[in-house]
Amino acid sequence: MILVLFVILVIYFISISLLIFGFSRIKKYQKKDLKPQTSFTVIVPFRNEAENLPNLLNSFSNLNYPTDLFEVILVDDNSLEKFQFLSRGFGTKFQIKIVENIRVSNSPKKDAITTAMQHVKTNWVITTDADCLVPANWLLTFDNYIQENKVSMLAAAVSYECENSFLDHFQQLDLTSLQGATIGSFGLSKAFMCNGANFAYTKSLFEKVNGFEGNNKIASGDDVFLLQKAAEQFPKEVHYLKAEEAIVITKPTENWKSLFYQRVRWAAKTSSYKSSCGKSLGLIVFFGNLSFVIGFVFLLFGIWSYSIFVLFAFFKFLIDFVLLYITNQFLTKTRIKSLFLSSLFYPFFSSAVALYSLFGSYEWKGRRFGK
Repeated sequence: MILVLFVILVIYFISISLLIFGFSRIKKYQKKDLKPQTSFTVIVPFRNEAENLPNLLNSFSNLNYPTDLFEVILVDDNSLEKFQFLSRGFGTKFQIKIVENIRVSNSPKKDAITTAMQHVKTNWVITTDADCLVPANWLLTFDNYIQENKVSMLAAAVSYECENSFLDHFQQLDLTSLQGATIGSFGLSKAFMCNGANFAYTKSLFEKVNGFEGNNKIASGDDVFLLQKAAEQFPKEVHYLKAEEAIVITKPTENWKSLFYQRVRWAAKTSSYKSSCGKSLGLIVFFGNLSFVIGFVFLLFGIWSYSIFVLFAFFKFLIDFVLLYITNQFLTKTRIKSLFLSSLFYPFFSSAVALYSLFGSYEWKGRRFGK
């Protein structure tokens, strides 16, 4: 059994090393002084977000981009309290409309984006979430990259705005690892993951891959399934925008239960990935974390000596730290906090999420999904 766990560790170590190599292959992009040309439609699906939407719309108002080159479509997914943007002073600086979500599947967010597509007049769309804030040069950076590259889909980074709590620090590290894996997979030309809070693609590409057809029975995954379709059919036109001025900021969840359900929602779609690389990496990461948990249990029951467990943990933490460090340098440039405690707790949390996602249900926006 010891040999099996160390074989898993070796495979895990090699896999994360490849992601680190892939991460280094994606060069940072710095926007040029190009005249804006790209017209965007920003799509924001929302449900019960009256508190967050004004902040998002304020960040849109502060965009360093011509207001005649972008419009905003808010898709209301049956909110209990209707959001009236006109009464809050919005709608004058840029074009904005609210449409009601047309539900046709088990995935509210995919339905919301499909609904918005019926109103899109621009070639490019970019999606984000209601609890996000976008930087001033967000659209300008996307536009400059589009002008300089033959591209039909662009994924970009998301980071948290954290307070000084272990819950927030843990979430930041978790998201950092996901962002590192995302960028690394793009660098290896094996893109399988992205974040719908900062995701752009052409309307024509969306139509060519038939939107979310084939995976709309799965509640989440509006981003990854679309990415995997596009990467399979048009690999050279799918890029990652590794630009600091394009990083979108969002909020961490407020409690452990919400975090657990959020990660279960994210994990539940992994088994439906079309990407063999995505499935394989998901399994490797799962078994890598599970082997740490098993090793810890072996330590408690005296099956493993303290020195064997420390050696095992050292090599796992070492390779994790390298990926976390380089990704954190790109995302925030702030010191990683609660690293040791988070690294000890994460394998238990991650293993529980993965196992629960196979059999359990979860809550999302006041609705229940899952088994």
